[in-house]
Amino acid sequence: MTSRFDPTSLAQASPMPSKPLPIVTFGAGSIVGDAHFPAYRKAGFPIAGLYDPDRTKAEKLAAEWGVRAFVSASEAAAMPDVIFDLATPPARHGEVLKTLPDGAVVLIQKPMGNDLAEATEILAICRQKKLKAAVNFQLRFAPTILALNDAVRKGWLGEVVDFDAWLALDTPWRLWEFVLKSPRVEIALHSIHYLDLIRQLLGDPAGVHAKTLGHPNHTVAQTRTSAILDYGDTVRCSLSINHDHKFGRRHQACEFRICGTEGAAYVQLGVNLDYPRGEPDILEIYPKGGDGWVAVPLAGAWFPDAFIGRMANVQRFAAGEDVELISSVEDAWTTMALVEAAYRSNSAPAMPLARKP
Repeated sequence: MTSRFDPTSLAQASPMPSKPLPIVTFGAGSIVGDAHFPAYRKAGFPIAGLYDPDRTKAEKLAAEWGVRAFVSASEAAAMPDVIFDLATPPARHGEVLKTLPDGAVVLIQKPMGNDLAEATEILAICRQKKLKAAVNFQLRFAPTILALNDAVRKGWLGEVVDFDAWLALDTPWRLWEFVLKSPRVEIALHSIHYLDLIRQLLGDPAGVHAKTLGHPNHTVAQTRTSAILDYGDTVRCSLSINHDHKFGRRHQACEFRICGTEGAAYVQLGVNLDYPRGEPDILEIYPKGGDGWVAVPLAGAWFPDAFIGRMANVQRFAAGEDVELISSVEDAWTTMALVEAAYRSNSAPAMPLARKP
């Protein structure tokens, strides 16, 4: 007899550290005020202060949160017994890592560099300095995704054979100044979250077919992507991403459909539908042996709760309470390799049509 599916039994939160260390943040961009600091305050993680080369920006954000604004990177890096939280643009990760003490514990904002070459350099720095370093692929820690993975582990979907990501959004790229000049945007800065999640759920693909492009109405390098990940002849995995759907909320979407041999799941990531205010996340499961969709009551959302879980794992690993450092730089490098493969596919010529005889 099949057991009854109980949506409240699905895990949605990560274990918390018993004695969290203070956090020193590098960077004072919008992501810090919108996600990092709200998450840390909600979780009760102490914030030791922040540093940003833009002194005015740093002091403004520090005042808003009642924390210290360090006057230099070296002053911030000299803080003892802390977790270093890099909320820096990808091109600056390497130089900040070099200022940190050997053996430091570090959380690095995604992506792990602008490209695979920079990711490889960052990996080398972390190895040389023996840093306990993870990359902030925090979507893995969102309550929605934790519950989804728990449902998959418990067999409620059977064997996962289909993964579809469908996004039709109006994303405010202007919030991130460095993005406006970046040569790589959509896959490297946004869909990288989904590629990393897919790796967690399905493992590493054999390869990827991808096309990513901008839009005639602006100059952001890429804002639209179509991609297919190759998992052989059983699993189908595709992404359709459009950040230029500026025609009102009615037909916008940010959702995943995950289908197994015996059940299925539907996910909505609400924060992207009205960033940064957002809408509620949604998770529904059609469980093995069931006869309809079941809504999973969610205890939080991607923003800010996933940032809590991400930092909690770093804190617990530093204290010896967790054996695994999730999304360590060693694992994150492979997500960067998948991103690089997508860009290589984008620059490769498509298969031409046959000529009519």
